[in-house]
Amino acid sequence: LSCQYLEREKSGRRLRRQERTIADRGTTGPGISPTQTPSLFKSFEFIVKEYERAVIFRLGRIMDRKPKGPGLFFVLPCTDTFVKVDLRTVSFDIPPQEILTKDSVTVNVDGVVYFRIQCPISSVANVSNAHHSTRLLAQTTLRNVLGTKNLAELLSDREGISGSMQESLDDATDPWGIQVERVEIKDVKLPHQMQRAMAAEAEAAREARAKIIAAEGEMNASRALKEASLVIAEAPSALQLRYLQTLSSIATEKNSTIIFPLPIDMMKAFIK
Repeated sequence: LSCQYLEREKSGRRLRRQERTIADRGTTGPGISPTQTPSLFKSFEFIVKEYERAVIFRLGRIMDRKPKGPGLFFVLPCTDTFVKVDLRTVSFDIPPQEILTKDSVTVNVDGVVYFRIQCPISSVANVSNAHHSTRLLAQTTLRNVLGTKNLAELLSDREGISGSMQESLDDATDPWGIQVERVEIKDVKLPHQMQRAMAAEAEAAREARAKIIAAEGEMNASRALKEASLVIAEAPSALQLRYLQTLSSIATEKNSTIIFPLPIDMMKAFIK
């Protein structure tokens, strides 16, 4: 009898434990206790900042054509994954490259590119690494654009070259959801021999311009003297007036002896 009593007590306790378990499952779901519910829901919620967006995948497919954010969003466990995308402007340096210009001059050129992600979904779905791909494309674009320019254009028209690079990069990265905002040529380094040759050419050009200016001055002076001689020939008294002006200017100098030529016509009265 005692053994049967103990067996019934064990069965009763086991039955009461099962009833309590069933009651707990009915209120919070199978296998979830009331204290676990807030932490479980908290693990499904995420926050993206003002400059971020979240692209959500459900079973491998993009769930919505519009990314989530900014703010709070929820994902389903086991079925949903997401990728955060930064929408801020990013800059990177184009490493120095040796480029052969159109007139066969080797130059060393570097630059900087500013871009931002305009379409988060395209930047995630259409390219594996948007930032790295844009860097590589910028290097090849710099080489291709500068290869169509000669050295004089490269040195004098950097703004135009930067605009051409920006337009070309922007068109190429548009399927990736990237907008290229600005491209700048930082530095153009020439070989030392080319620098010396350009310096000699500039010096020769300056000397030639100086000679031209001097020749033009002499030509203008000759024309002025010719016109003055014609005026004096028409009016002999003008020559005498010029003599008097010259004598006045000589008298102001501190000279003890002054030799001044006079026309023979003025001395005829004294000669007789």
